[in-house]
Amino acid sequence: MDNSHFALVLHDIAPETWPDYQPFVEAIDRLGERLGQRIPMTWLVVPNFHGRGECRDSDLLRRVLDDRLARGDELTLHGYFHRDDAPAPRSLRDFYMRRIYTWEGEFYTLDQDRAGALLDEGMAQFDACGWPHGGFVAPAWLMSEGTRKALQQRPFTYTSDLQHLYRLPSLASLEAPSIVWSARSAWRRGMSRVVSALQYRRFQHAPLLRLALHPVDMRHRVSHDYWLHLVEHLLETGRQPLTKQAWLDQAPDPAPANLAGSANKDRSAA
Repeated sequence: MDNSHFALVLHDIAPETWPDYQPFVEAIDRLGERLGQRIPMTWLVVPNFHGRGECRDSDLLRRVLDDRLARGDELTLHGYFHRDDAPAPRSLRDFYMRRIYTWEGEFYTLDQDRAGALLDEGMAQFDACGWPHGGFVAPAWLMSEGTRKALQQRPFTYTSDLQHLYRLPSLASLEAPSIVWSARSAWRRGMSRVVSALQYRRFQHAPLLRLALHPVDMRHRVSHDYWLHLVEHLLETGRQPLTKQAWLDQAPDPAPANLAGSANKDRSAA
């Protein structure tokens, strides 16, 4: 396998976030046309984002995603509500993970039954839209042990944390680090520019580099342009764009690995 790929991953896809992404997606399509190379994307779809409306009820989003599937893009289940509805955290660690690191770790505390029920609801909504559901990515990449067990009992092909992709049901791990911004404030955007440069230098020899975009990135020119320029740079330096599933389909099989401990690695939550 060619050891030089990247995946352009759009997080938090929902009816209300598509207007944020639309200009960027159109710019990526134009970039691909200019370079004579299609740039596929992986869309992380939230079935009912913060409880404000189901994807299957949005004719516009369904048309958009049906079209992207026809173009060769990938749709991945990304939580269900993308919000943390569990009881208030009791430990200092849980307070940090659920209130400082992110407020959206939906699958961080769930037992196997509750995680399985949400996974089933998410798959049912994908089925209603006629969408395949190969992969699952937990909001903020945070998963409980119960979530991992529930995933192993369902027909998903992979899950992920910040640094790896994991084949299902074996949970065999493959190196696939992510670059991610936190763009909610000016100081976070400035820090993200510095951190992302360090991440790129550190991960430049990884077999798959994931670009983890969020809707808030699209609302600020500095982060929007950063991602667009990074995609162009990666193409010019020889990295080939693939969806995550397409990369996994041609990646060698690693030995099974335990996800425990790796799913809770820090990221700058958007």
